[in-house]
Amino acid sequence: MELLGALSPPGWLLLALLLALLLCATRRSPWDPRKCPTDLTGKTVIVTGANSGIGKCVATELARRNARTILACRSRERGQAAVEEIRALTGNPAVLLRLLDTGSLASVRAFAGAVLREEPRLDVLVNNAGVTGLPFAITSEGLEQTFVTNYLGPFLLTNLLLDLLKASAPARVVNVSSFRHSVGTADSGYLTGQRRPGGHDAAYSSTKLMNVLFTAELARRLQGTGVTANALSPGVVSTSIMRHFSWAVRALFVLLRPFMKVSGAGSCPCRGQRGGWAGGARPLLTPVPPQSAEQGAASTIFCAVSEEAEGISGKYFDSSCRLALPSEAARDPALARKLWEASERLTGLTEQD
Repeated sequence: MELLGALSPPGWLLLALLLALLLCATRRSPWDPRKCPTDLTGKTVIVTGANSGIGKCVATELARRNARTILACRSRERGQAAVEEIRALTGNPAVLLRLLDTGSLASVRAFAGAVLREEPRLDVLVNNAGVTGLPFAITSEGLEQTFVTNYLGPFLLTNLLLDLLKASAPARVVNVSSFRHSVGTADSGYLTGQRRPGGHDAAYSSTKLMNVLFTAELARRLQGTGVTANALSPGVVSTSIMRHFSWAVRALFVLLRPFMKVSGAGSCPCRGQRGGWAGGARPLLTPVPPQSAEQGAASTIFCAVSEEAEGISGKYFDSSCRLALPSEAARDPALARKLWEASERLTGLTEQD
């Protein structure tokens, strides 16, 4: 889904072939989760958007490492089904569901309140949930739905849980972004719909730029606390966003499907998965073999548990689990501070939170 903004009808076939070759050359991750010895016994993790797709694969991997694994999902039915499946797959009974809709600040506050009341520690927070392809709409809280779901909700959630993360240090915050952040715009007017970014893909890209800026400023504020924060790209992911685009783009996805990291039904080690939301996006095409979603989850798992990422903070990792230089805008500290301040106002964060 993240590839679409780069396309225009002239020459798209040539671009597709060139990209296919590039993806083929780089599709294998140099970091293999199966070779990582990290054990999470006694640790607590939260994964948002964890009832399907990449998020479910990440939650499964963390549960397999014996973490107390909290699946933060919008749907009780799909979330509970994922909990039961992950318990069966991993043999870990400490997998549980808590309801969370990052598109609602009230839901975020309720979720965070329950965590703070009931959990004595939090070692890893994975902000994975997100949406794309939604029409422009303002929520009852006066926020644009794509921007609150992908950025403002995770911003508030992370800030509300910071004290618990600090008390559990060393701890990690992992923010799922995208290489599409490089064409995004960090305009705070987008958050309330006062200004529009100009389409589904522009909105998605802009939220992902905001995720990287948020990560950088968060890491700066967390210096010396023992809590790290990093952002990452999961790579190219094929989802139902295609329904909003032309036949040419849909044909492109068919061509590139063997090279893509696909989220959705049957796309991870979680057997019997029946689609649903993978970070907010439903799959349209029949997925390619299961290892594709494992590849898509690798960079998130790397940031969450790897020894190599220990102590690293404020960085951006690509889908091959390598440190990468984000866009120029994403490296602008003044822009990051300005966005943070606007986000504090819009979420109502105070010193008491």
